[in-house]
Amino acid sequence: MKTIKVLFAYFSMFLLIISCSDDDGNDGGFSSATLVGTWDLVAVSVSAAVDIDGDGSTSTNLLDEEDCISGSIVLRDDATYQFELSNFSLTPITNNQYVVQCSGVSQATGAWGSDGIQVVFQGSNLLGTLQLSNNTMIKVVGNQLPGVATYVYERR
Repeated sequence: MKTIKVLFAYFSMFLLIISCSDDDGNDGGFSSATLVGTWDLVAVSVSAAVDIDGDGSTSTNLLDEEDCISGSIVLRDDATYQFELSNFSLTPITNNQYVVQCSGVSQATGAWGSDGIQVVFQGSNLLGTLQLSNNTMIKVVGNQLPGVATYVYERR
C-alpha cells in the first residue's frame, strides 16, 4: 500500500511539472522591454466637452483647455518607475461652466509589472493599474463631471 502511495505521489508531481509550461507565445500584448521608457500624459478626459479657457472651443480633453496640467511616467528596465502629475481640481461654477485650479505636483516611485495587457504600479495610490492599448497606457477613473473619466499616457 505504501508503494502505491509513493508511486501516486511521484506520478502527481510529474503531471504537475509537465502541465506547467512557459507561455512564450506573443498574445498581441506588450513585452516589458517595449514598455521601458518615458510615457507622457496626452489626455485627461472628462465625460462632457467643456470650455475651461473661454476661447469658444470645447473639448473633453482638459489638456486642450488648461496649460497647467501635465504628467509623465518613466518605466525603467529594473522594474522601477518614477511618476509625476500636476495636482488640479475641476470645479463647477455656473451654466455648465467649470474652472481648473492647479496646485503643485504629486510624485511617486515604486515597482511596476506587466502581463502585456495592463501595467500594475506599487507605491502609488494614484496610478494603481493602467490598461495598455495601441501605444498608450490608460488609467480609467470613470467619474462624471466634475470628475475625470480617464488619464491617457503615450510613449515618447
